[in-house]
Amino acid sequence: MKRIALRWRIFGQLCLLASWFGMSVSTAEALEAILTAPGAPSEVVDRLQAGSLSLTASQRGLDSPQEILAAARSDYRGLISILYDSGYYSPVIQIRVDGREAANINPLEMLHSINRIDINIETGSPFRFGDAQIAPLAPGTVLPDTFRTGQPAPTGVLQATGQAAISSWRDAGHAKVKISQQQIIARHSEAILDARIGVDPGPNLLFGEMELEVQSTVRPKAIRRIAGFPTGEQFSPEKARTAASRLRRTGTFSSVSLSEKETANPDGTLDFEMSVVDAKPRRLQFGAEIASTQGVEVSFQWVHRNLFGGAERLTFDSRIRNIGGTSNVDGQLVLRLDRPAFFGADNDLFYLLDIELLDEEYYYLFRSQLGIGWRRVISPGKYFETGIAANYNMSDDVFGADRKFYFLSLPSRFRWDRRDNATNATRGFYLNADATPFAGFKGTESGLYALIDGRVYWGLGANSRMVLAGRVQLGSVIGASIQNISPDLLFYSGGSGTVRGQPYQSLGIPVGPGFAGGRSFFGLSAEIRTRVTDNFSLVGFFDYGAIDADQFISSTSSSHSGAGLGLRYDVGGIGALRLDIAYPVEGSTSDGAQFYFGIGQAF
Repeated sequence: MKRIALRWRIFGQLCLLASWFGMSVSTAEALEAILTAPGAPSEVVDRLQAGSLSLTASQRGLDSPQEILAAARSDYRGLISILYDSGYYSPVIQIRVDGREAANINPLEMLHSINRIDINIETGSPFRFGDAQIAPLAPGTVLPDTFRTGQPAPTGVLQATGQAAISSWRDAGHAKVKISQQQIIARHSEAILDARIGVDPGPNLLFGEMELEVQSTVRPKAIRRIAGFPTGEQFSPEKARTAASRLRRTGTFSSVSLSEKETANPDGTLDFEMSVVDAKPRRLQFGAEIASTQGVEVSFQWVHRNLFGGAERLTFDSRIRNIGGTSNVDGQLVLRLDRPAFFGADNDLFYLLDIELLDEEYYYLFRSQLGIGWRRVISPGKYFETGIAANYNMSDDVFGADRKFYFLSLPSRFRWDRRDNATNATRGFYLNADATPFAGFKGTESGLYALIDGRVYWGLGANSRMVLAGRVQLGSVIGASIQNISPDLLFYSGGSGTVRGQPYQSLGIPVGPGFAGGRSFFGLSAEIRTRVTDNFSLVGFFDYGAIDADQFISSTSSSHSGAGLGLRYDVGGIGALRLDIAYPVEGSTSDGAQFYFGIGQAF
């Protein structure tokens, strides 16, 4: 009988406990939480509501009475922080849980339910700066405009002011600058905040040694050479960042960290510690694009990031084009070896082998190039590249069969990329300028090939939900006559890279019964990209292209244009899946609707 009674007692307690939990859940679901702040600006009220744990309890998964009470008690600190950050230093906050002040409720009290939370806030008057001083300052320091007498005094301004002073001293070589004192006085009766901030610049320091903490297959000597650490020079945060970025841009490392030591050396130098982690030594990459007349183009890239232990980068690029298109299948093979910091930091050496077979509608071309070059990185996103290459081309075109071209070239390139995202830009610009002087021999003429490609992006609306994108292309071949220029150095228009809605390379220069490329080209493209959801975007676009037999475009140049609509689906790191349907607008080269499918934006 005792065992039966004990079992019934345990069963009854479990039932009571279960009913208690059931009551808690139903109460949490019916919880009513209200915040009022009479007289406060709407933007401040919005911040308070978003920052209140009580008001957002259900979204945060807080459902038991004890969790909700803890959230309410935490709201005192959180809401005061928001008010201080908004410039209100005399607030009165009341948080009532079922009519009781949350601060007076024992946190260990076992509550069976909470039905209502009322938060009432009297913000008081917004404070303004009275005495606003910070000293000493480095020459050229730019403080926030609002850190002066009479301006609103949120805590964010104080933080920005201190950070501006510290950043300026560090830029001047004082790596260990610190805030030495802060005298912040709130005069509540006048709603005035007096701020007097003292700065200790510390000594002017020089770069010391760079200590390596690495487990890398890259030789330590090579790491030091690539980083170009400025030992003996005046300390500069920018120079330290540059040393780390040089290692990152090799692509050899998955992680690069350069940190300064806590204390300076007695001789006035500051040592740093460099830590790197190797990336996977090899990388494979595939790509594909489909066009209605060009068929399918597939590309393959294989990269070795550390070929000989000095972060040498070997890249093998190949592509096959016109699979199922109107022309025969052709392709390209590129082999490039980059040796970083071969001539010192920011100066790389590269070797290049480029072989291509082009079977286009108006010409057949075998092209080969063997070269060596130098690349100078000017700043992040900006570089200059030049070299010397031996070229042998053989073509069949409108000017004859089995034509051979022998020439030495000096291919040079300047690139400046200030886009916020290379695969899906919403703001910034991109500029690529190619100039290739070439000297022919064995009957090949000499001249200069030049092509400029400029793009600009404007993001409109919240989070750049609409983007205006524009592109201008301008090309010319100077010196050589059109019949003595290798076809790959002439210009055509039409297709995904120039004018969508017109067939690929459909605009050229009539020569007898056939066509040749022009000596000059002008292209213009405009897009309006509108994000419909987080992943889907609609695009409207217009493209224009002009070709001329002379070295410069004129008002009499042949031209055509196209326009259409596109759909983009963002798949994250690889960019957007792109589908464009375009129609001819102007010109005699039209052939009905054209469609294009690929990865990434059109430009």
